[in-house]
Amino acid sequence: MSVVSLLGVQVRNNPAAFTAQYEFEITFECLEQLSKDLEWKLTYVGSATSSEHDQELDSLLVGPIPVGINKFVFEANPPDLKRIPTSDILGVTVILLTCSYDGREFVRVGYYVNNEYDSEELNAEPPAKLLLDRVRRVVLADKPRVTRFAIKWDTEDSAPALFPPDQPEADLAENDEGEYGAEEEELVEVEVEGEAVEPEKTEGEDAEMAGAEDTSGPVAEVTTKEDEEEAASDDGSEDLEAESSGSEEEDLEEEAEEEAEPDEDMEMGEDGAGKGVAGVPKDAAAEHPQPEDMVL
Repeated sequence: MSVVSLLGVQVRNNPAAFTAQYEFEITFECLEQLSKDLEWKLTYVGSATSSEHDQELDSLLVGPIPVGINKFVFEANPPDLKRIPTSDILGVTVILLTCSYDGREFVRVGYYVNNEYDSEELNAEPPAKLLLDRVRRVVLADKPRVTRFAIKWDTEDSAPALFPPDQPEADLAENDEGEYGAEEEELVEVEVEGEAVEPEKTEGEDAEMAGAEDTSGPVAEVTTKEDEEEAASDDGSEDLEAESSGSEEEDLEEEAEEEAEPDEDMEMGEDGAGKGVAGVPKDAAAEHPQPEDMVL
């Protein structure tokens, strides 16, 4: 807990000329009697690229500090232009108001400061040579950045803890390493089971009924009429080839004879046994039997 708390800072002369002094009205509260003074400092940041151009504008020791709410005015000199790069005089920079106790900083307040000419014409077209008497500063007093630090005050009890506090009761507690391991194993099992679970089917999809009997039976092969005809034609073609393989030469001879003779109607005897094929003796027909018609 901080013994001194900063309650507020008011920038009194703002805006002001670049060469004017800084004035701050500071209000703070002290909770207990202090043996040393408070040291207040104001630092001007001359360049954003290097801390070599930072300037401590002024410092002030305040004390002895009575217990309660205190208020005072802190005045500081303007920065030295010789220590600021020429390119960084105009533009935005930062000032830091800090307070320390016994060399230990416990609060810091930062403000943005805009250095610019006092007319729009000069800001739009800055002259080649700096017109210092026309430059003014504007402190953004409504947007301070406050940082607080825990420090040691007059007593050891007020010092911030450098290490975590001792916990002797933690050494007396039972070793629960096994319980942690069991919990991890249960989590792994739950994750594995979760991966094996099938996702729920959405509406419109077929779902199996739990406990229902399978009444569909074995799947039968469906035979169409076209399949039967193809199977029969395959069997017939095999038999036809087997029977006609021996008379292939005779068929060629008969075809040659038929082409040579004129077409005549087939004459059958009254009993059907006197004549064979027209123009062919019965004995010749017997020597060359014709293939039987196959019923498909």
